[in-house]
Amino acid sequence: MESPPFKIGQDKDRISALPDDLLLGILERHDLREAVRAGAVSTRWPLHLPHQLPRLHLNVGDFQGTTLLEISDAFVGATRRLLSECKCDCKSRRAVKTLRLCFYLSAPHLSSIGRAIEDTVSRGETEHFEFELIRPSSDLISPRQAARRTESGKQFMSFSRACPVAFRWLTGLSLTSLKFRESDLPSLIGACDKLKHLSLRSCGLVRHSALKIDAPNSAITELEFIRCKCSRIELVSVPKLTRLRCHRWRSKKPPLRFGYVPELQKVDLASRARTWQPPFALSACFSVNTRNLSKLHLGCQMIWIRPEQHPKHLTAIFSNLTDVAFWNIFPECDLSWTLFILEAAPALEKLILNRTRHSCVKTSGDSAQRTNVVWPCGNHPRI
Repeated sequence: MESPPFKIGQDKDRISALPDDLLLGILERHDLREAVRAGAVSTRWPLHLPHQLPRLHLNVGDFQGTTLLEISDAFVGATRRLLSECKCDCKSRRAVKTLRLCFYLSAPHLSSIGRAIEDTVSRGETEHFEFELIRPSSDLISPRQAARRTESGKQFMSFSRACPVAFRWLTGLSLTSLKFRESDLPSLIGACDKLKHLSLRSCGLVRHSALKIDAPNSAITELEFIRCKCSRIELVSVPKLTRLRCHRWRSKKPPLRFGYVPELQKVDLASRARTWQPPFALSACFSVNTRNLSKLHLGCQMIWIRPEQHPKHLTAIFSNLTDVAFWNIFPECDLSWTLFILEAAPALEKLILNRTRHSCVKTSGDSAQRTNVVWPCGNHPRI
C-alpha cells in the first residue's frame, strides 16, 4: 500500500514524525553540517536532537567569518551549545561516545574550549576523544603569526595545564606547527593518561636536539611524525606502540632510534634525500626490541639507505617480517639490495616494488644524486 501524499501545512512534518532512534540513526550517517540542515525542517530539532547525538565532530573550518576571532567565536559557541544539557521536557540524557574537535590555536578561546568539554568527558562515557590543532588558511594568517611557532608551543602547553581534566581523557592528539622545549612533550604525554594516537606535523624543538619519548606507562599505540625538525626521534620506551609513521625528516643523523617498543608491528618511512643528508643503515634505527615487526614500508627513492655489511645485522630484527613495500624506486637502482632484504626476512609473504619516477624527471637542486646503491652479494634466495 502506498503512503498518502505529503501535504504542505499538515500538523507534523514527516521528519518529526519519525521515532527518535530512527531519526538519530539517519543523522549520525551524515556530517554535522548536513545533520543541521536536515534538522532545520524538523520541529523537534532546536531543543531535542542535538543533545542526543552520541558522536560529534566539530571542525572550525566549517564555520564562517572574516577573521580568526569571528570564526573561533562561532566554533566555541557551537561547541558549548551541543555539549550543554538538554532543557526540553524529554528528560533524556545522552552519552557522547565520540568527540572530535578540530580548532585553531586562538589563545582567547582555548580555555573556553576546555571548560565546554570537561563536564562531558569527566563522566567517563566518552570512548574516543580527540583534539586536532589545525593551521588557518593563508588568507587568515599573517607572515608574523606563521613564524611564531615557539610562542604557539607555549600557548598550547599553557592550555594543557589549565585544562587537566580534558587532557586526561584525550585518546587522540594531532598538532601542527608548534615548537616545544625538551621537557614539554614528556610533560604533555604524562598528562594524557588515555592517549593512544599522537601526530606531530611540522613541529620541532626550540633547540635542535633529540626528541625523546620515554613513556613506559603510556597507552600510546600509534605515533606519526611528519616534517618534524629535530636531530633525531628517540623512542626510549613506548611499550604499547604498534604503528609508527615518519615522513620527510630534516636531520643529518638517522631519523629514528628504537628503544623498548616490544609491540611494534608496522613502520612506514618515507623521505626525499637531500644533498646534505648522508645515508644510514637500517640497523642504525632498529633494535632487537623490534622483533615483532611484521610490516615495513619504505618510500621516496630510498637513497637514504646505506648498505648493510651482512644480512645478520637485520635478521634478528626482521625475523617476523611478512609484508614489505618499496615505493618510488628510481630507475637507476638494481635489485641487489632488495634480495638482501629478502635474505634478512625469512618469513616474508608479501613484497611490493613500485617505480613511479622516470629517469628524466627533474628534481630540486638540493636532492641527493640518484646513483645506484650497491649491496654486498650473498646467498640470495630465489624469487
